[in-house]
Amino acid sequence: MIDDFFISFRLRITYKTNTIIFLLKSLWPIKKLLPQSLYANTTLKFIVTIISAFFELFSIFLGKLIYLTLVFLATRLFTVPTKDSFGHLIFFLTFIGGLINTHMFSLTKDKFYAINIMRINVRNYTLSNYGYFLLKMVVGFLPFAFIFGLFSGTSIVVILAIPVLVVSVKLLFTALSLKGYRKQTKRNDSANVIQIMVVIIGLLVVAFLPPALGYVINNQVFIILTILLLIPGIFSLKYILNFKEYRKVYKELLKPEHYSAGVTKQAGIVQQMAMQKKISVNTSLVSDKTGYQYFNELFMKRHSKLLIKPAFRITIISFIVLITLIIICLFDSTTKAVVNRLILTYLPYFLFIMYLVNRGKGITQAMFMNCDHSMLVYRFYRQPKAVLLLFIERLKHIIIINLIPASVIALGLPLLLYLTGGTEQTLNYLLLFTSIIAMSIFFSVHNIVMYYLLQPYNVNLETKNFAYGIVNFITYFICYYIATSLSISTLIFGSVISLFCLFYIVVALILAYKLAPRTFKLRL
Repeated sequence: MIDDFFISFRLRITYKTNTIIFLLKSLWPIKKLLPQSLYANTTLKFIVTIISAFFELFSIFLGKLIYLTLVFLATRLFTVPTKDSFGHLIFFLTFIGGLINTHMFSLTKDKFYAINIMRINVRNYTLSNYGYFLLKMVVGFLPFAFIFGLFSGTSIVVILAIPVLVVSVKLLFTALSLKGYRKQTKRNDSANVIQIMVVIIGLLVVAFLPPALGYVINNQVFIILTILLLIPGIFSLKYILNFKEYRKVYKELLKPEHYSAGVTKQAGIVQQMAMQKKISVNTSLVSDKTGYQYFNELFMKRHSKLLIKPAFRITIISFIVLITLIIICLFDSTTKAVVNRLILTYLPYFLFIMYLVNRGKGITQAMFMNCDHSMLVYRFYRQPKAVLLLFIERLKHIIIINLIPASVIALGLPLLLYLTGGTEQTLNYLLLFTSIIAMSIFFSVHNIVMYYLLQPYNVNLETKNFAYGIVNFITYFICYYIATSLSISTLIFGSVISLFCLFYIVVALILAYKLAPRTFKLRL
């Protein structure tokens, strides 16, 4: 088993090494200077392998640091003792983590290569890598659990119990998943997703609503519950070790319709087929417009299930959250004061929220997969006039789609501020509204402009432009950093972000007008 693990580990590092070299070769302007023989350069591969190993080590700690930082910041929102709210949040959020990430069923290309191509012993491969995953969880959690636990005033016993809780929950959900694969004769992915989402929403409510009302599980209860979970965790470990059908499980998971790492073209086709199932073929959906306006409106109508319905779902969720907060604030004066203070000082958080809410990236991906990847092969579709006309039409629709949920948030925040005690600065009401609308339009413009300037896909739907990924990461990082690091008044932040968004929108549209006719093309 140890030999199988080291083989799989070397395979994973090799795959990451080749991926880094590929990314280097895709960077402008150095890509033309690097020969194809770069993959055979021993010195370079050694250096890049060290970098890959460093990233593997770095990945052990990064996710845990971000997670526990967010948990610690969340504890500052409640009036209950931080040491108790810290353990309360950790307990229920750990169940969400166990539900959505068991690791054993995550599909990666190195896993595909190891099982389907190298024919490695599936049981040995699975158990050794799962053990490595659990070890990383313990090693990654311990140092940051100590740091944030001590800051929170949590006892050492609770801090040491956190990795035990995490591992126990992971084992429990993994065993339940294996049992489900053994019993289930026909998979119903849609039903499973709905059930999981319902459970996750329920756990989030239990995690955050009681502390907001002043009720949490204290350290003693946390320790007792962890000990109780340790018992099914031990039985789950025994079940995982004795499970005999790992090859059968992975045979099902690695089917082309579930995963297509072996053939990259097939992977794109599978993803496109999944999107096409949501396209309406109703011939009564027509448009009275002409030219590219007709072309775009027809596309939007026939793809409304794919493009507009997610925005409506987010709108409904936002409305429910707003109504819930209003009801709580009307009956609880403590929460009322906290919400009022948060609205007036934590507007930067909404930059990250609007980044997550915005559907621009998903819409542009749907546009490529269901339209542009076929149309860009025609010369007339790449003419400057055609590119700009279609760009304008698409931008209008994307802005409208994203304004559906944004309008609820933009109207809800001033209303919530007023109902929780208001503010002496009347301008804050206007800035809350305008800044949310400005952020929504900003992300709409940003996503479509980056798509037209850095169009990343080839005809097989593979991502070939590394710069597109870098821009998306930088955007995410900046939004996250501002949300978690800035605590300034709504008056200042609302004014600055509104003006910046306006400036960025003008600059981005000018760049799109000047460059998009040259950059909007299929990648090789």
